[in-house]
Amino acid sequence: MSGAVVAALRDGTEPVVAVRGDDDPLGADHQSALVVLQELPYRGWVGVDPRREWDTALIGLRTALEDAMLAVIDADCAGPSDGAGAEFGVLIGSNGRGGVSEWLRDRGTEREFADYVAARSLYHLKEADPHAWAIPRLPTAAKAAFVAVEFDEYGGGRASHVHQRLFADLLSSLGLDAGYLAYLPGAPAPALVPVTLMTALGLRRSRCGATVGHFAATEVTSSPGSARLLAGLERLDAPEAARHFYREHVEADAVHEQVMRDEVVAGLLAAEPDLEDDVVSGIRAFTWAENHLERAFLTAWEAGDTLMPAVDTLFESI
Repeated sequence: MSGAVVAALRDGTEPVVAVRGDDDPLGADHQSALVVLQELPYRGWVGVDPRREWDTALIGLRTALEDAMLAVIDADCAGPSDGAGAEFGVLIGSNGRGGVSEWLRDRGTEREFADYVAARSLYHLKEADPHAWAIPRLPTAAKAAFVAVEFDEYGGGRASHVHQRLFADLLSSLGLDAGYLAYLPGAPAPALVPVTLMTALGLRRSRCGATVGHFAATEVTSSPGSARLLAGLERLDAPEAARHFYREHVEADAVHEQVMRDEVVAGLLAAEPDLEDDVVSGIRAFTWAENHLERAFLTAWEAGDTLMPAVDTLFESI
């Protein structure tokens, strides 16, 4: 399926493929096809006519792929809830326990850090972009606070401080490729799901609440997680550019957490209380996707392997 999508974009033809009931929505073929199609509303692909962003056949296929993925995640995340506030409490209580950030803080090697940041580059080099789709859909109070957080993500108007740029500097400082989507080839499905999920939510006005919940969950977990990663990099005496990205997130996201919970989510639900279940679904979907990726990392590292094949190749050449 992903091969058919790439061929259709390369050749300017319609994709001769359909989503089947026995396809794995979380598998490599499904996720690869989806990430290629979802990139059309972002930066597109070299040699592909920009007008294909609005090709109805491609949109239909992308929507079908997203529907299948969201159905699995929503089903796994279903269950009673006491509301968004309670979900944040659960998220904060479980944040980092036995996870990747603790591993990297306490015993992560240079190879494992490289593995981690190569995989996360698929998101961090477009950080803030997937959630920005929600801005025009928000009520006034929530929109103002949401944009204030995004303004920080985009460097407060300074190109050198844009978080995407800071992550590119991190990659370069560790000897990794800082190119946009450079590590997409060969990336396993668990590394793609967090990106395809937030894009699928962001592109859909019907999932505006989930996009807000997802963004809020990202900010709520970012500061403590970044502190653990910073400690691991300091233990390894990593370059300052690598530490700076996480130091920035320790400081900025401690504030963002409060803004997202108390002003964005609260402001949205004050204006549109019927979106609370959707907000909760976004919080849970974030947690689900992050846990899915963390299990993949830990399984690889416990076996002495890496998740990203390109990182093994890099370290074999050193």
